[in-house]
Amino acid sequence: MRGHRRERPGLVRVTLGEIRVRVLVGDRRRGQLLVGPAVIPCALGAGGIVCDKREGDGGSPRGRFRLRGGAYRSDHLGLRPRTALPLRATRPDDGWCDESRDRRYNRPIRLPAPGISAESMWRPDGLYDVVIDLDYNRAPIRKGRGSAIFLHIARDGYRPTEGCVALARADLLRLLRRLGPRTHLRIG
Repeated sequence: MRGHRRERPGLVRVTLGEIRVRVLVGDRRRGQLLVGPAVIPCALGAGGIVCDKREGDGGSPRGRFRLRGGAYRSDHLGLRPRTALPLRATRPDDGWCDESRDRRYNRPIRLPAPGISAESMWRPDGLYDVVIDLDYNRAPIRKGRGSAIFLHIARDGYRPTEGCVALARADLLRLLRRLGPRTHLRIG
């Protein structure tokens, strides 16, 4: 895998150009994240990898996606995770609009948001203690084509996601050190 160098005074960090997800043979809801020679287990959407993603279908979208940056729970993690990606601390009122009829569809919003469907980014289960926006359906945003597709922390046993890619906490924190704004995630 080719990497990119990012230099800061006293620090040189090599970031990955691309990481890939492939489905696990025999279980479309689980996969493997390929990071150079390393193979990391991951959870996928309950619908497996899909070519024609729709809101609520439970599928992880096939494609190549830029990592836009993300957020972390400072009250759960303490320090900001080491990464070249832009990250900000999540706040209790952070949400993500998944209401396809709303003008804010597939965008971050403030909660509460009366009358619209939105996902809380401040989750008590720890899945979004670290969350990276995969840039799926973001420019342009197509109504009903899926929202809130992230790289985040997996449930115990790598139980399926709603369409995201999820890794064990330790694996995601370790991987973040190698990710930057030029890194892409290829699903499928």
